[in-house]
Amino acid sequence: MSETLRHADPARDGAACAAIYAPYVTDSPASFEEVAPSAAEFARRIESASRSHPWLVLEAGGSVVGYAFASAYHPRAAYRWAVTVGVYVASTHHRRGAGRALYDALFELLRRQGLYTVVAGITLPNEASVGLHKAVGFQYVGVHPKIGWKAGAWREVSWWQLALRPARDEEPPAEPLGPQRLEDLV
Repeated sequence: MSETLRHADPARDGAACAAIYAPYVTDSPASFEEVAPSAAEFARRIESASRSHPWLVLEAGGSVVGYAFASAYHPRAAYRWAVTVGVYVASTHHRRGAGRALYDALFELLRRQGLYTVVAGITLPNEASVGLHKAVGFQYVGVHPKIGWKAGAWREVSWWQLALRPARDEEPPAEPLGPQRLEDLV
């Protein structure tokens, strides 16, 4: 089956991303959202995020089977070289390399933007997500114990960090670049 990695289009991909994400909200504690966002809300999120960071989708057989995105880690200026990332894959495509393919492309675009640090939070337990993040190079940096109530229990969130480039002691450029395009990776 042919796979295509591309930038998300809000109108075209909002419904597919919402459908992939919904089970993470309704059937597991993986997401701390309590109500699955609508297709329109996902389209808004894609449009908003894409102004400053990449949002990618993976298609297989003409259908979106996963997505990955980056967003600002924190609004304070000193954090401008760090991003938070997320990746979600349809259950029909778990353990097929979709998450890794999405993350590999996303991280290369973030490197080209001049960003330094990627952060991911994982609600525990979640062996599959922990395994993926370790496999792509993330390092465990800490945990927030019992920080969120979801699915009838207090949940902890583990925090993971990946260096996209060495953070040297010299001052970085004033600002990271704007979003980069997949076409520029060729």
